[in-house]
Amino acid sequence: MAKCPKCGTEVSRPKKTWTMAGRPDKAGKRTQLEIGLFDCPKCHKPFREVLSKKKI
Repeated sequence: MAKCPKCGTEVSRPKKTWTMAGRPDKAGKRTQLEIGLFDCPKCHKPFREVLSKKKI
């Protein structure tokens, strides 16, 4: 469940999801992020939220 940063409404399902690799940390490991794009049904504002993180 993601929360709209503008009005605080809970949004359950993302409109789109994708994965991306973040910057490497000091040890050289990268973080793989799964990001979701949500549309708020109340204020109609699109927003992104990180759904999962894992080291690769």
